[in-house]
Amino acid sequence: MAKQRVLTGITTTGTPHLGNYVGAIRPAIEASRDDSIDSFFFLADYHALIKCQEPALVRQSSKEIAATWLALGLDTDKALFYRQSDIPEITELTWVLCCNAAKGLMNRAHAYKAAVQANEEGGEDPDYAVTMGLFSYPVLMAADILMFNAGKIPVGRDQIQHVEMARDIAQRFNHNFADVFTLPEAVVDDNVAVLQGLDGRKMSKSYNNTIPLFLPEKKLRKAINKIKTNLLEPGEPKDADDSTVFQVWSAFASEAEIQRMRGEFANGIAWGEAKKQLFELVNAELADARERYNLLMEEPQHIEKVLQQGAERARDHSAALMRKVRDAVGIGPIS
Repeated sequence: MAKQRVLTGITTTGTPHLGNYVGAIRPAIEASRDDSIDSFFFLADYHALIKCQEPALVRQSSKEIAATWLALGLDTDKALFYRQSDIPEITELTWVLCCNAAKGLMNRAHAYKAAVQANEEGGEDPDYAVTMGLFSYPVLMAADILMFNAGKIPVGRDQIQHVEMARDIAQRFNHNFADVFTLPEAVVDDNVAVLQGLDGRKMSKSYNNTIPLFLPEKKLRKAINKIKTNLLEPGEPKDADDSTVFQVWSAFASEAEIQRMRGEFANGIAWGEAKKQLFELVNAELADARERYNLLMEEPQHIEKVLQQGAERARDHSAALMRKVRDAVGIGPIS
């Protein structure tokens, strides 16, 4: 039976945080251990250029994200792990797909529409500060997906549109030229935790409310102590379902421990004690991986070697597919 190919991209902006870990990295690595799945993971460094014009940050983020996935146990002999910019066929395919993507489709992209709306509300020209990168990045995302003919694309709800756009572009190409591309499907796992941040909103770099994944112990304790709580005193019953502390606890604890802590909340556990137990739980899960991460960050040449090995394997796929695409559209040697 053919393996199901699953592809996941990780944009290289910012430092991985607890929300990334429980919402994306941990479930993806667990899924990659399934023998029926052919897993592709890549660092989406070209995507980073859309919103980050600081080269040092893109480089540092690429290093941190690669080290994170490796430290957390991604088996790169089994899963294919590569950097987008090491696969030149992706940018070549992007141009071919641009010639098959309707501008009207791009006009409906959420990120572009949000930028235009913000400009109009601010009294600016609708396209003020909108680059072609921002406008056409759904095509680059389509190239990422279609290059490896992935069938399933795990995404958050906010990314479903991009997978549907990739499918639309693929259908148009297949209809106009040849049946080259697998039509991808978005996969949304509603059971994956979405963590709240320090301020109670969704944990996100945009809100500056994150807890970086591999903080040293003392800093992790300090960050957990900063989680916003209410003014209820020790002994006063607390609502577990309205608590960021309990929500983070639930993302790391076993079912039995979740129920025990729910009882503690009902009995009026002190916030300080709840945060102390939360720190111990999170730290216990991450301590070994943190040590591996710190070692990897000191050995960038090892990270680079792993990525180059991944790129070599990925290009076996991409070069073959690009030959089919070129042949389909009439580009190639004259005979």
